[in-house]
Amino acid sequence: MMTSSAASFDIHFDPLLPDIWFAAIIGAAIVLFILAGLKSRRGLLLRSLTFLTFVLTLLNPSLLEEERTPVKDVAVIVLDQSPSQNMGDRQARSEAALAHIQDKLEDRDNLELRIITAPTDSALANETLLFGAVDQALADVPLKRRPGVIIISDGQIHDVPGNPERYSEYGPVHLLLSGERDEKDRQIIISEAPSYGLVGQDISVKYHIEDTLNITQNTATLTVSSGDEAPIIFDVPTNQDLTLELPITHAGQNVFEMSIETVPGELTQSNNKAAIIANGVRDRLRVLLVSGKPHAGGRRWRDLLTSDPGVDLVHFTILRDPGKIDSTPQNELSLIAFPFRELFEIKLYDFDLIIFDRYRLSHILPDFYFDNIVRYVKKGGALLEASGPEFATRDSLYNTSLSTILPGIPTGSVIDQAFTPALTALGKKHPVTENLNSNTQWGPWLRQVVVDAQAGDTLMSGAQDKPLLILNRVGDGRVAQIASDHLWLWASGYEGGGPHTELLRRTVHWLMKEPELDERALSLKISDNAITIKSRSLGQGAPTVTMTKPDGTDESLMFTPFDDGTFSTKVIADQLGIYSFKDAKNQKRFAIIGDLNPPELRGVKATSEHLRPLIDASKGKALWLSDVPNPDIRSLSNARTYGGQHWIGLRQNNEYTVTSVRSTPVLPDWAAAIFLLILLIGTWWRESRV
Repeated sequence: MMTSSAASFDIHFDPLLPDIWFAAIIGAAIVLFILAGLKSRRGLLLRSLTFLTFVLTLLNPSLLEEERTPVKDVAVIVLDQSPSQNMGDRQARSEAALAHIQDKLEDRDNLELRIITAPTDSALANETLLFGAVDQALADVPLKRRPGVIIISDGQIHDVPGNPERYSEYGPVHLLLSGERDEKDRQIIISEAPSYGLVGQDISVKYHIEDTLNITQNTATLTVSSGDEAPIIFDVPTNQDLTLELPITHAGQNVFEMSIETVPGELTQSNNKAAIIANGVRDRLRVLLVSGKPHAGGRRWRDLLTSDPGVDLVHFTILRDPGKIDSTPQNELSLIAFPFRELFEIKLYDFDLIIFDRYRLSHILPDFYFDNIVRYVKKGGALLEASGPEFATRDSLYNTSLSTILPGIPTGSVIDQAFTPALTALGKKHPVTENLNSNTQWGPWLRQVVVDAQAGDTLMSGAQDKPLLILNRVGDGRVAQIASDHLWLWASGYEGGGPHTELLRRTVHWLMKEPELDERALSLKISDNAITIKSRSLGQGAPTVTMTKPDGTDESLMFTPFDDGTFSTKVIADQLGIYSFKDAKNQKRFAIIGDLNPPELRGVKATSEHLRPLIDASKGKALWLSDVPNPDIRSLSNARTYGGQHWIGLRQNNEYTVTSVRSTPVLPDWAAAIFLLILLIGTWWRESRV
């Protein structure tokens, strides 16, 4: 209980004259005393006493009586709830220390405890911000009622006041460290990484592996993963600045995960990973278009590709076969020889996409160059074949080694009748063709080459329900086949036309391996701490996906099917860092919760260094709870230090509030007048006897 009210007495003066009159009277008296003293010192003491009594009476002294009620000091205890507090025994040790402090302080009559936990979004806090909560808790507490602040934390605090003038605002600041003295930790720190890069080129990343001093290894094993690519594993030196070159393989977001092996007894694995996100930007899309027989759709191909400033187009049209017999003299021909060796051997791998439009065998391109194209595709290249009637004849491209990568086998038939292209059941789910202006009535095409799909995915069908658009993966590359040369009718608006540009754009982007059009890719969407994972079934059933959390634990996910053929699930993240998701096809995707390389994971070893300037300036103390689990807590007034080897102290301010005031004159006016009169008479009598 609080101490009851107590009385306090003090002398108070209420002068009867202004200060200037007092100064004049005292000055005149001093002059008179000096003159009288020079003449005679007899009666000087009595005169002085009379004058002092006169001055005291004019000062009007009174006895001031105050009724004072003591007020409590307000001590703040801060319990750090940041993610790093979940490592080891920190949380349990912190809660035990808090319970001990409460038991020691709650019964003290002159002390009020305010216990705060921070940060409020503790599970996914990117930084440990505690002093904002401390300032808020003390906002209504005067400085003279602040006995001190006790912080229970691992010491990794990121908002410690940097201006020394604020150090006195809190009273003595104490830190009770929840960690161990000899903690081990290894972390990877990204010091510099570009946010974008050109597709097909490398970006340079600067990083280093930081080990605590009690780790004696000089090297660490680094694993670099990116999407579906096989991880790269190699050893790197620790505690040195290093550089790594990473390839930008596709446009859009390229996510890389860098992870290092753990060491025995390591504090956490959460900071053994780092993520790098670089947006891939295509410098130019290099396309080789080879047209066979000139036709109405040839110009459409050229117009479409040249309308995009990001496309470098090389276009050749076969106008004259080498074996063609006519009477035109060679020196009058304006045609150039087909540069097959330069295109299909020397500069083949400079192209991102090769398009054969109604190409037919004409002995211009030797057979072994088709073998080069097959190797080009299998190594990651892209091929688009737009079939004309020639594909159904003996001059078909299928009669070359391209037959090993083309998904459609010609039957030798051509359908010359109007038909309206339609999406297959698979095409309605595939990202290349789903929602492809499905609410619009498409115009007809007038010719289709009949093929049987031997591989790949048939997304569109035409006359007699025959395959019209087939996509196929070959090795690391991709192939698309359109079994008609009448796509241009849509571009010209024939009977309403159709989504000519959008269809070709999506097809080309699929061939270029754009992630958003990858029918096999896991799709991740992050909203705050929720991760939504979506997968397309394409008739293959629910996916099998394993999630690896930042701390290295694995969890199998269950998916919910939807009518559109997709499967989806949602995960609520409870840790900062990189979540990786891997399906049965070893496809890997990453989700980053929190900032890239957040401060909360950059330093996790318990330390008092961040708070040391504030602790020293405020005369506080830092204690390790592992050494002193139950420190003694003392109350001190104006001490030289507020902490020792096994104890911490709070400042006892002894503040109070005044509830009432009563003023009583020291002498009543009549008593002062009588006493002054007696002194005057005595002085006169003493002077008259001279």
